[in-house]
Amino acid sequence: MILEMKVPSPGESITEVEIAQWLVEDGDYVEKDQAIAEVDSDKATLELPAEVSGIITFKADEGDAVAVGEIVCIIDTDGKAPVGNKSKNEVNKETEKSPEVLKTENTTYASGAPSPAAKKIIAEKNIDITSLKGTGRDGRITKTDAIKAKVSMGSLPENGKREQTTKKMSMLRRKVAERLVSAKNETAMLTTFNEVDMSEIFNIRKKHKESFKSKHEVGLGFMSFFTKAVVRALKMYPDVNSMIEGDQQITYDYCDISVAVSGPKGLMVPVVRNAESLSFRSIESEIKRLAIAARDGKITIDDMTGGTFTISNGGVFGSMLSTPIINPPQSGILGMHNIIERPVAIDGKVVIRPMMYLALSYDHRIIDGRESVGFLVAIKESLEDPLNTLMDGDLKKSLEL
Repeated sequence: MILEMKVPSPGESITEVEIAQWLVEDGDYVEKDQAIAEVDSDKATLELPAEVSGIITFKADEGDAVAVGEIVCIIDTDGKAPVGNKSKNEVNKETEKSPEVLKTENTTYASGAPSPAAKKIIAEKNIDITSLKGTGRDGRITKTDAIKAKVSMGSLPENGKREQTTKKMSMLRRKVAERLVSAKNETAMLTTFNEVDMSEIFNIRKKHKESFKSKHEVGLGFMSFFTKAVVRALKMYPDVNSMIEGDQQITYDYCDISVAVSGPKGLMVPVVRNAESLSFRSIESEIKRLAIAARDGKITIDDMTGGTFTISNGGVFGSMLSTPIINPPQSGILGMHNIIERPVAIDGKVVIRPMMYLALSYDHRIIDGRESVGFLVAIKESLEDPLNTLMDGDLKKSLEL
C-alpha cells in the first residue's frame, strides 16, 4: 500500500513550510514515528514523523516551500527493510557509479562546453574559460569547477584562499529578517541607556546559589532577577506593556516576557508566560526548559507565540553595548550586556564594582521619554536593591530556601 504523507498544519495562520532538512535518504526504509524531516515555518522548526513503516520516496527537495496539506513524500508499506537497513545512498557509495549517474551529477551539459550553471558563474566571476581544467566526464567543465576557479585579482599572498559559499536562508531566518526590517521601518524606535551596579545580585548568588540549585535542581542565574525587575517596571509604566493595532493601543494586565535565545537555526524568542505570577525558581526552570528546547530544535509554535515585552542578553556573547531592535508588535525590548569590573565614584571615593550597561529600545509613538527613562531607572533600582524591591525584604522566602 502507498501512503501519501502531507504537510500537517503547524499552527494557526501558517499556510506553508519549508523543507529544512531530510533526516533520511530517498529510498530508505523508515519506521513509524521516526523523524524523517525538519520543516521550517516562519515561527519555529518542527520535526515531521513517519506515519507508517516502509520505503520512503521524496516528493519535495530540501529548500522547497510546500503548502500545508501538500504531499511531501510517499511511503510504500509493502517495502521491506534491506539487509543491514542500508539506504540507497550508502549502497551507491559502496559501488562504482555508472556513466548514467556521472552524467547527471552537477548538471547535464553539451559536449566540449561548460554546463549552463557553470557558464553563468564563469560570466559573473569574469573567469578566463581557457584557464579552467574540467573535472567532469571527458574533461568537461562542471558547476563545481567554475565555483572553485580563481578570479584574476592581481598578486595574492602565497597560499591565499578566496573561496565563498552560498546557501538559501531558512524560512525562519527570512521571517526574522523581515520582522526586524519592519520594526526599523514602521516604528519610531529610540534607545535610552543606563548602567547598573550588580554587586548585590552577585552577593546573593554567591551566598545562596549552591543551596538554591541543590533544592530546586536549577541554577540561580541573572535572568530571574531581570525578569522580576522588568515585571515590576511594567506595572509602574503600563504603556511599555502595550502595542499598537491600527489606531488602537492595546495594554496588557499580564506580563508575557519574550526571552531572546540563540538556537541552531538562529535567533529564537520563546515566551515566559504570566511572569508576574512566577517565583525565582519558576522563572529559572521555565527559561531552562525553553533554552534546551531551542538548542535541541524542539521549540514549539506555542512556545514562540505572543509576548508583551522582550529581554535580550547580548552579554553572554561579550557585548558591551548595543541598541536592540524591537520585537514587533511589542513596544519595548531590554538589552543586557556583559558585566565588567569598573572604577566608579561612591560617596566621594573611587571603588571597583561589577557594572553592566542597560539599553531600552522603545516605540516613541506610544512611549514618551518620561516613561522610557523612568522604566529603565526602575529596573536599575530593582537590580541594585533586589532584597527590598523584588523580595519584600525576605530573601529566603523569595528563593524558597
